[in-house]
Amino acid sequence: MPEVLFVCVHNAGRSQMAAALLQHYALGRIRVRSAGSEPAEKVNPAAAQALAEWGLDITAEVPAKLSTADVEASDVVITMGCGDTCPIFPGKRYLDWDLDDPAGQGIDAVRPIRDDIDRRVRGLVAELLDS
Repeated sequence: MPEVLFVCVHNAGRSQMAAALLQHYALGRIRVRSAGSEPAEKVNPAAAQALAEWGLDITAEVPAKLSTADVEASDVVITMGCGDTCPIFPGKRYLDWDLDDPAGQGIDAVRPIRDDIDRRVRGLVAELLDS
C-alpha cells in the first residue's frame, strides 16, 4: 500500500486539507500522514470550514511534528510550497506543491486553495492507484 506524507510548516492548513482529501478519495487504499516543522496548536479554522463545506471534518485533527520516521515510512513526500526542508532518503519521491498559505486568510481566500489541493490530490490518487 503506498504511503504519502504531506508537509507544511504549521501542519494546520494546506497539509491537513490535503491529508483529509486524500483519505476521502483513497478509501483506505493509501496510507496518509501529515506533519509540520513547527506545528501550530490547532487546525486553521478557515481550512476546517472550507472542508466542512464538502462534508469533511478536520476539527479533531492535531498538528504533528515532522519526524525522520515519517519521511522514512513514506513513498511520496509532498511539501506544500512553504520552503520546508525534509530529510532526504534515497528511493523516496519528493514533490513540492506551490500553494498559497491559508494562515490568516478568510474563507473566500481559502476556497481556491482547497480547490487547487483537491485537483492535485485527485491526480495523485489516479497516479498511485491506476499505475
